[in-house]
Amino acid sequence: MTIGEICNREVIVIQRDETIQEAAKLMRQFHVGAIIVIDKPNGGTVPVGVITDRDLVVEVMATELDETVITVGDILTPELFVVTENTAIDEAIELMRKKTVRRLPVVDDSGELIGILTLDDALQLLAEQLLDLAKLVRYEQKKEERHRP
Repeated sequence: MTIGEICNREVIVIQRDETIQEAAKLMRQFHVGAIIVIDKPNGGTVPVGVITDRDLVVEVMATELDETVITVGDILTPELFVVTENTAIDEAIELMRKKTVRRLPVVDDSGELIGILTLDDALQLLAEQLLDLAKLVRYEQKKEERHRP
Protein backbone atom coordinates (compact mmCIF):
# COMPACT_ATOMS: atom_id res chain seq x y z
CA MET A 1 0.00 0.00 0.00
CA THR A 2 1.27 3.47 -0.85
CA ILE A 3 0.83 6.87 0.73
CA GLY A 4 -1.30 7.98 -2.22
CA GLU A 5 -3.90 5.40 -1.19
CA ILE A 6 -4.31 6.67 2.38
CA CYS A 7 -3.27 10.33 2.45
CA ASN A 8 -5.79 13.07 3.08
CA ARG A 9 -6.37 14.89 -0.20
CA GLU A 10 -8.13 17.85 1.42
CA VAL A 11 -5.18 19.95 2.49
CA ILE A 12 -5.50 23.38 4.03
CA VAL A 13 -2.89 25.68 2.50
CA ILE A 14 -1.61 29.19 2.93
CA GLN A 15 0.96 31.31 1.13
CA ARG A 16 4.01 32.63 2.93
CA ASP A 17 2.99 36.31 2.61
CA GLU A 18 -0.23 35.78 4.59
CA THR A 19 -0.32 36.86 8.24
CA ILE A 20 -0.06 34.54 11.19
CA GLN A 21 -3.52 35.73 12.19
CA GLU A 22 -4.90 34.40 8.89
CA ALA A 23 -3.15 31.07 9.53
CA ALA A 24 -4.77 30.85 12.97
CA LYS A 25 -8.19 31.63 11.50
CA LEU A 26 -7.78 28.84 8.92
CA MET A 27 -6.77 26.38 11.64
CA ARG A 28 -9.86 27.27 13.64
CA GLN A 29 -12.18 27.23 10.62
CA PHE A 30 -11.04 23.80 9.42
CA HIS A 31 -10.26 22.29 12.85
CA VAL A 32 -6.66 21.45 11.99
CA GLY A 33 -3.40 21.83 13.89
CA ALA A 34 -1.23 22.48 10.85
CA ILE A 35 -1.37 24.21 7.49
CA ILE A 36 0.85 23.54 4.51
CA VAL A 37 2.64 26.64 3.25
CA ILE A 38 2.77 26.80 -0.51
CA ASP A 39 4.29 28.73 -3.37
CA LYS A 40 2.48 28.93 -6.70
CA PRO A 41 5.15 28.89 -9.40
CA ASN A 42 3.58 28.67 -12.86
CA GLY A 43 0.15 28.25 -11.29
CA GLY A 44 1.11 25.05 -9.46
CA THR A 45 0.90 24.34 -5.75
CA VAL A 46 4.33 23.50 -4.34
CA PRO A 47 4.75 22.92 -0.60
CA VAL A 48 7.52 24.94 1.03
CA GLY A 49 6.76 24.47 4.71
CA VAL A 50 4.35 23.62 7.49
CA ILE A 51 2.94 25.99 10.10
CA THR A 52 1.54 24.38 13.25
CA ASP A 53 -0.54 25.61 16.13
CA ARG A 54 2.54 25.08 18.28
CA ASP A 55 4.52 27.42 16.00
CA LEU A 56 1.88 30.09 16.58
CA VAL A 57 2.08 29.73 20.34
CA VAL A 58 5.85 29.37 20.74
CA GLU A 59 7.05 31.73 18.01
CA VAL A 60 4.39 34.45 18.09
CA MET A 61 2.20 34.47 21.18
CA ALA A 62 4.89 33.60 23.73
CA THR A 63 7.16 36.31 22.35
CA GLU A 64 4.27 38.80 22.17
CA LEU A 65 4.71 39.51 18.47
CA ASP A 66 1.92 41.20 16.54
CA GLU A 67 0.05 38.41 14.75
CA THR A 68 -1.50 40.93 12.36
CA VAL A 69 1.93 41.93 11.04
CA ILE A 70 4.06 38.78 11.28
CA THR A 71 3.72 36.66 8.16
CA VAL A 72 3.78 32.91 7.78
CA GLY A 73 7.09 33.27 5.93
CA ASP A 74 8.61 35.09 8.92
CA ILE A 75 8.38 32.01 11.16
CA LEU A 76 8.55 29.28 8.53
CA THR A 77 11.10 26.56 9.23
CA PRO A 78 13.29 26.25 6.12
CA GLU A 79 13.59 22.46 6.15
CA LEU A 80 10.62 20.53 4.73
CA PHE A 81 10.31 16.78 4.33
CA VAL A 82 7.88 15.44 1.74
CA VAL A 83 6.97 12.06 0.29
CA THR A 84 5.64 11.15 -3.11
CA GLU A 85 2.32 9.43 -3.54
CA ASN A 86 4.18 6.25 -4.56
CA THR A 87 6.10 6.03 -1.29
CA ALA A 88 5.40 2.91 0.75
CA ILE A 89 3.68 3.53 4.06
CA ASP A 90 6.44 1.97 6.13
CA GLU A 91 9.00 4.23 4.41
CA ALA A 92 6.93 7.32 5.22
CA ILE A 93 6.52 6.28 8.85
CA GLU A 94 10.27 5.67 9.09
CA LEU A 95 10.93 9.15 7.66
CA MET A 96 8.54 10.68 10.19
CA ARG A 97 10.36 8.87 13.00
CA LYS A 98 13.87 9.77 11.81
CA LYS A 99 13.06 13.42 11.19
CA THR A 100 10.72 13.71 14.19
CA VAL A 101 7.87 15.21 12.17
CA ARG A 102 4.17 14.58 12.66
CA ARG A 103 3.08 15.68 9.19
CA LEU A 104 4.35 14.96 5.70
CA PRO A 105 3.11 16.76 2.62
CA VAL A 106 2.48 14.33 -0.22
CA VAL A 107 3.53 15.41 -3.70
CA ASP A 108 3.19 14.02 -7.20
CA ASP A 109 6.16 13.32 -9.46
CA SER A 110 6.40 17.00 -10.45
CA GLY A 111 6.56 18.15 -6.81
CA GLU A 112 3.02 19.54 -6.63
CA LEU A 113 1.02 19.09 -3.46
CA ILE A 114 -1.65 16.39 -3.62
CA GLY A 115 -2.21 15.48 0.03
CA ILE A 116 -0.89 15.16 3.55
CA LEU A 117 -0.01 12.25 5.79
CA THR A 118 -0.30 12.91 9.51
CA LEU A 119 0.76 10.93 12.54
CA ASP A 120 -2.94 10.49 13.32
CA ASP A 121 -3.53 8.97 9.85
CA ALA A 122 -0.65 6.51 10.31
CA LEU A 123 -1.81 5.53 13.81
CA GLN A 124 -5.35 4.94 12.60
CA LEU A 125 -4.15 2.74 9.74
CA LEU A 126 -1.88 0.72 12.01
CA ALA A 127 -4.64 0.32 14.61
CA GLU A 128 -7.00 -0.99 11.93
CA GLN A 129 -4.37 -3.46 10.74
CA LEU A 130 -3.73 -4.68 14.29
CA LEU A 131 -7.47 -5.12 14.81
CA ASP A 132 -7.68 -7.18 11.62
CA LEU A 133 -4.87 -9.41 12.88
CA ALA A 134 -6.54 -9.81 16.26
CA LYS A 135 -9.79 -10.79 14.53
CA LEU A 136 -7.90 -13.37 12.49
CA VAL A 137 -6.44 -14.98 15.62
CA ARG A 138 -9.86 -15.10 17.25
CA TYR A 139 -11.46 -16.54 14.07
CA GLU A 140 -8.80 -19.25 13.84
CA GLN A 141 -9.38 -20.21 17.48
CA LYS A 142 -13.14 -20.49 16.96
CA LYS A 143 -12.63 -22.44 13.72
CA GLU A 144 -10.39 -24.92 15.53
CA GLU A 145 -12.93 -25.30 18.35
CA ARG A 146 -15.63 -26.15 15.80
CA HIS A 147 -13.49 -28.70 13.93
CA ARG A 148 -11.74 -30.22 16.95
CA PRO A 149 -14.13 -30.20 19.91
